Amino acid sequence: MNLKRILTSLIGFPIVVLMIALGNAPVIDFAIMIVAIICMYEYLGIVSKVCNPIKWVAYLSTIIVFLVSVVPVSIMKYIMLFVAPITLLILFLHIILSDMKITFKDVAYTFLGIAYVTGFIAFIGLIVIQERGKLALGYTLMTAWATDVFAYTAGKLIGKHHFSKVSPKKTIEGCIAGALGAAIVGFIYAIIANKVGAINLQGIQYFYAIIIPLVLGLISQIGDFTESCIKRFADVKDSGNILPGHGGMLDRIDSVIFIAPFVYIILKFF
Repeated sequence: MNLKRILTSLIGFPIVVLMIALGNAPVIDFAIMIVAIICMYEYLGIVSKVCNPIKWVAYLSTIIVFLVSVVPVSIMKYIMLFVAPITLLILFLHIILSDMKITFKDVAYTFLGIAYVTGFIAFIGLIVIQERGKLALGYTLMTAWATDVFAYTAGKLIGKHHFSKVSPKKTIEGCIAGALGAAIVGFIYAIIANKVGAINLQGIQYFYAIIIPLVLGLISQIGDFTESCIKRFADVKDSGNILPGHGGMLDRIDSVIFIAPFVYIILKFF
């Protein structure tokens, strides 16, 4: 077992809980923006091994995360709508003005980083401003972290069948345990929220309280594999070393940011 990994989780978890419990939406969004900047720094560091990303555009995009709870929704939806075409326009303009010294590959990796890091993290801000947003954010974090803990523990103890060359240390046993762990923790979280009156859980909704975190647990692991794909193609082991035992910030929250859009979809439509 990785003692540093466990200690980092034990120290970091209460800090995150206090921030969610005591902070208002702008404070939480500012903290999320800082995380987004760190993750973008790490992402650009990874892809810089294989291309020359346009860094100022990538960093500028992270401001969107903070704007989510500051700018009125009626205006923010237009910002989100136009951010993709405007970003592409600016990126391809770099190719034209540099006389093709900046390549399509540079633009592609930069845009991927904006979509992957900024785009996905922005959904965390969108979750916070919803009704019972803090409860939903806690649910997102608990589901992702439960997946990680159960998958890591089971993989170390009983993992024998390797899943993919993308991440050779991950096993089928670990992946199954991660999804089941998310279902268990998600169900317990829902039960506790129901007991304190935060949600109204009854009848068929108990079924969803198990199925939804189970699905999110699977998506969470795809998020983990996604970052592993990026690192694998760049021949990088960790995104950084800011978190002892975990590597970089992106290594720690890759699964969280990947399930955030799906939690938002659940909030809006289910």
